[in-house]
Amino acid sequence: MTGTFLNIATVLIGGAIGLFFGARIPERFKSTVIAGMGLFTAAMGLQMFLETENPLIVLGALIVGILLGEWMRIEDRLRALGENLEKRFASSGDSNNFVRGFLTASLLFCVGPMTILGSIQDGLTGDYRLLAIKSTLDFFSALAFSSTLGVGVLFSALVILVFQGGISLLAGGLNAIITTPMLNELTATGGVLLLGLAVSSLLEIKPIRVGNFLPALAVAPLIVWVLGLLG
Repeated sequence: MTGTFLNIATVLIGGAIGLFFGARIPERFKSTVIAGMGLFTAAMGLQMFLETENPLIVLGALIVGILLGEWMRIEDRLRALGENLEKRFASSGDSNNFVRGFLTASLLFCVGPMTILGSIQDGLTGDYRLLAIKSTLDFFSALAFSSTLGVGVLFSALVILVFQGGISLLAGGLNAIITTPMLNELTATGGVLLLGLAVSSLLEIKPIRVGNFLPALAVAPLIVWVLGLLG
């Protein structure tokens, strides 16, 4: 869990710095930074998708994952959580950006191979070097996002604690189950989610309920496992 707490600390510090200096940063600079992060996120998502050995597995995981996500209303629940936190902590000037900042930061910080691999490594051996690298990246992301999207970015630390910390706690069992092909398809599926996040929240091209895609991350390795049994 050491790496998770380090990640949370860097997000909070980076977000706080972004909030403090946000008013002094020109709007055109902040919007350009967010656009740059969107392009980088899209490129990273595409690179992750290329890890797939069978695109049909990713497609199947997305379809099943979306059905599960819509049924569980994950995005609505995340949004409701963000709105409840907004009522308690956000000022009136932050109200339009709070939920967007919370959702965007939560998804970006928790989706990706570094989160999965780093959390497993940290949970099994206590080696948090990979999460330390991720924390550095998240620090600058939190700084950039909070300066534009406000205090909602800081509350993504709650999602990091639950999601990333939960993986670390379950790392022993996951390590015994997840194979390299499973991890490749999980990574590729995560790449599609990052592309959706870039298009929807960062570049604002088209609204996409990316939160409801999250179950696909669990479905992808499950499909690989089922195909292995059938093969």
